Amino acid sequence: MYFKRKEFIQIGSLATASMFLPKFLKAFERPEMVPPGNKVMVILQMGGGNDGLNTVIPVRNDLYYKARPKLGIERTKALALGDEAGLHPALTGFKELFDDGSLGILNSVGYPNPDRSHFRSMDIWQTASNSNEYLTSGWVGRYLDAQCKECDKPTQAIEIDDILSFAMKGTQMNGIAVKDPQRLYGTANEKYFKDINKNHVSENDAPLTEYLYKTLAETMSSADYIFKQSKLHPTGADYPKTDLGKNLKTIASLIFSDINTKVYYVSIGSFDTHVGQENTQQRLFTEMSDAVQAFVKDLKANNRFDDVMLFTFSEFGRRVSQNASGGTDHGTANNMFLISGGLKKKGLINAMPDLNDLDQGDLKYKVDFKNVYATMLHKWLGADDQAILGKQFDYLDFI
Repeated sequence: MYFKRKEFIQIGSLATASMFLPKFLKAFERPEMVPPGNKVMVILQMGGGNDGLNTVIPVRNDLYYKARPKLGIERTKALALGDEAGLHPALTGFKELFDDGSLGILNSVGYPNPDRSHFRSMDIWQTASNSNEYLTSGWVGRYLDAQCKECDKPTQAIEIDDILSFAMKGTQMNGIAVKDPQRLYGTANEKYFKDINKNHVSENDAPLTEYLYKTLAETMSSADYIFKQSKLHPTGADYPKTDLGKNLKTIASLIFSDINTKVYYVSIGSFDTHVGQENTQQRLFTEMSDAVQAFVKDLKANNRFDDVMLFTFSEFGRRVSQNASGGTDHGTANNMFLISGGLKKKGLINAMPDLNDLDQGDLKYKVDFKNVYATMLHKWLGADDQAILGKQFDYLDFI
């Protein structure tokens, strides 16, 4: 069967919507394969380089207020985390999680020889590379590769978006990018695509054409499966009508279903606050706080909070000193939030950043983010972290 360039592009667009769904997805279309207490990891990317110092605020540190005479958040406005630290005033939901022991905070997370380019630093975080090496696969994608060598117990990763992040792309397996299971299902089941798939004969197809046909077939099968699973136990909880609220509601419905998905990836941003940081952070933190608060409440009500771990990351922090435009410029180390009913260490897990010991005006990292990844892979997902990350990293004790 031959088709025109326009039709070829349409098929390619549908394939892109699912970012080349992994071939093993069909293998676990059986609800009994989901084990009791299945651990789930939710990655929340704060894109753009969030300012960590105005997120977890050193409220008793005079150097902080000296470096930020206008941008520094007053101690009386911060949400107190003990005597030395406070949360941004908009993070009321996170303060509630802190108070009930569901929140852990890692400070000064980064990597050696940091890069201040958004694109390069994000690649480093998403591939779990050193700053001087360039990898062609993401760390979650390699997790999929490692878990599916024999495919007796296949796993899956879903990103709630239209485009798949580098982190989710493996050498052999990819995660799935789907913004709305119902929309992908509707697109995949359009008569046009069903007819093409039905009439396909592979004998004389060029390799690229055959690849697109296979991708189309996998997309149609997987879109049907994901949509049906998402309808099994849809959450009836109220979520904010924001993008992140809707995305976390989708994740909750999938977690409550029989789908054997262990990793979810979702994003919020942009936190690139060179100008007008106060208003931008207030808006984004309000959205993030309200959505995460609803998500946690939903998980608790359905007895899943103990086996779900949500953690945040941003590609870098900001410089310690404010700039002249009511913002901050690209920096280095940052904080990470860990949210779960399964935390063994809670609250402020390590020391606040040392503002007396800077590297040319930037924070020095104290925790390599790859130690966090290794801990999550090994202790939470039960995976071979050394094979996935390429070397052994020390485990942290928050789980």
